Amino acid sequence: MGKNFRSIVLIAGIVILAYGVYTLVQPETQVSIGDVDLIKVQDNTNSYITIAVGVIAIALSSFAGKK
Repeated sequence: MGKNFRSIVLIAGIVILAYGVYTLVQPETQVSIGDVDLIKVQDNTNSYITIAVGVIAIALSSFAGKK
C-alpha cells in the first residue's frame, strides 16, 4: 500500500473515531413544558459502531504497510 493511502486511511479513522466519541458523550435531549419534562433517551448503538469503524481504520492503516 502506498504511503499516501495509509495516511488518508489514518486521518479518516481518527476523524471517524472522534465523531463517534462526540456522539457518545453529547448530552441527551430534554424538553420542559411547564411541569412536564419530556426526555428522549439516547441510543448509543450508532456511536459504538462508528467508534469501532474508526478503530479498525486506524489499525488497518498501521498494520497494512508492515510485511
